[in-house]
Amino acid sequence: MTSPDAAAPEPSTSDTSPPALHTTEVGSTGPTVVFLHGLFGQGRNFTQVAKALQPDLRSVLVDLPNHGRSPWTGTADYETVAESVATWLRATYAAQGPVHLVGHSMGGKVAMVLALRHPDLVDRLVVVDISPAPSDGAGEFEHLLGALAGLDLPALTSRADADAGLAEEIDDERVRGFLLQNLRSGQDGFRWQADLDLLRRELAAIAGFPVLDDVAPFDHPVLWMAGERSAYVQPEHEPSMRSLFPRTRQVTIKGAGHWVHSERPEAFVSALRVFLTAAL
Repeated sequence: MTSPDAAAPEPSTSDTSPPALHTTEVGSTGPTVVFLHGLFGQGRNFTQVAKALQPDLRSVLVDLPNHGRSPWTGTADYETVAESVATWLRATYAAQGPVHLVGHSMGGKVAMVLALRHPDLVDRLVVVDISPAPSDGAGEFEHLLGALAGLDLPALTSRADADAGLAEEIDDERVRGFLLQNLRSGQDGFRWQADLDLLRRELAAIAGFPVLDDVAPFDHPVLWMAGERSAYVQPEHEPSMRSLFPRTRQVTIKGAGHWVHSERPEAFVSALRVFLTAAL
């Protein structure tokens, strides 16, 4: 799951991608950094980070398939999602050379698979608070998905109704606000922007990590960033990480939980800028 910063202002959008993915570009100078969000998230969750990286870096915020304004695809397995992102990159930014790729949580797993399968597309990789291993916490996500599915959308008259309807199941107001980013209203009433049925059905695959026996290690610089208070990166995950990504540097952000970029934005941006702009 990605940052619960639902109140972050939305940037002016320009759809720079082919129809396969919706993206937003922030900044116009410096190397290109592509951000991939986590479960239930959207590219705009990295808006404040992207603004803070200017003018050193140009950021591209991606809505992954089945999330935000990108299409529903009927599948959520990591290899398929990574191929979607790779296809979009080859049609857009790859003509200018490889990009830096930053992925948080679910987006981190997509980023790892993409880098391993398409190393020519990625210069430097940043994996935020996730490991190339099955993740604990699927029960929490199952609970959140169940709470969202339990809302009676035709009966809603406002977002406040939706928030009140979730309050009994989800007592954290910030988490409710983050999840309700996915609620959209139109002439026909309210609807979910993310494909919640698919995400619930394929939650086991989202919590897992694919077996990639046919890939070589990704021999480019990698920053593996973890929150000090998070359980998603454990010592037993390090051998797998270093086997697949031998040039890994590990950084722990003090005081941060799973949502590193939201909880400790200054430390996150500082570590990111140093890694992505340093001569390595």
